[in-house]
Amino acid sequence: MSFKFVFLASANEQTRTYAEAMAKVAPGLQVVYAAERSEQLAALPGARACFGTLDAELLAAAPQLEWLAAPAAGPPKGYYFEELIAGDVQVTNFRGIFNDHISAHIMAFILCFARGMHQYFPDQFEGEWRKGGEMRPAAHLPEATALIVGIGGIGGATAVHCKHFGMRVVGVDPRVQAAPEGVDELRLPADLDALLPQADFVILTAPQTPSTEGLFTAAKFERMKETAFFINIGRGSNVALTDLDQALRQGGIAGAALDVFETEPLPAGHPLWTAPNFLMTPHTAAAGPYLGQRRLDLMVENCQRFAAGEELVNVVDKANWF
Repeated sequence: MSFKFVFLASANEQTRTYAEAMAKVAPGLQVVYAAERSEQLAALPGARACFGTLDAELLAAAPQLEWLAAPAAGPPKGYYFEELIAGDVQVTNFRGIFNDHISAHIMAFILCFARGMHQYFPDQFEGEWRKGGEMRPAAHLPEATALIVGIGGIGGATAVHCKHFGMRVVGVDPRVQAAPEGVDELRLPADLDALLPQADFVILTAPQTPSTEGLFTAAKFERMKETAFFINIGRGSNVALTDLDQALRQGGIAGAALDVFETEPLPAGHPLWTAPNFLMTPHTAAAGPYLGQRRLDLMVENCQRFAAGEELVNVVDKANWF
């Protein structure tokens, strides 16, 4: 089946690579590149599929549109606008391609905290030799519980890593029906408050959704053990940074590590820069090889499926943004 596919972007190396590979699995594919708004409005009529970001006006200009390929795993807030959510257009995303890289990043944070690296690294920079040797406290992971909030692809891969170190793993997720490999217990989000006091590591991998925005505030941190560590690599909007800073400074939790923030870059002078027992990376958890090929493979597979009238992969629940 031939159809018109519009890239809401310029004809650059990436989009041309996508188009060439997609044409091999969908003979007769008509590709149009439209970077400027006027070009987009002119190109979208008659299009059955497109790649990029729409708004209400652009969507209205595409009455035959059936498939929108989102350019990210978790596009910015506002990508899923009212008309797109209410309509019949299927949206797919790039979720799943980062599972191995991000889960390794999470495990690096866990090991840093377990072995006290979050204290030793600052000592090194200050030229201080912290005494204590083998008497220094360390978390014994086979006796620790990891609470993973969001047990999809990234959370599931993290659970397997945690299990390799003998940890007990509890997963919280609204959609996963059965505990995946590495998860000892699967619970619903309504159980989160009751689970927080049991956890030694609280790991937030949840996407940004209407129900997760601002999920972790002072009320959640107050339910955690004072010896527990908090890690967020999901979305920055899910954690109130002021409340996290207060929990660290008041000793409400033992430490925290973030790769994502409410505001990025983290503003100069923000109190978290000097918060005790705090580790941060600048939104780099997804870094790793093969991402370009994985994106290409997903685009090609969905193009082939669309041309054959088959079910697409990575279809988004538009009302929940993931």
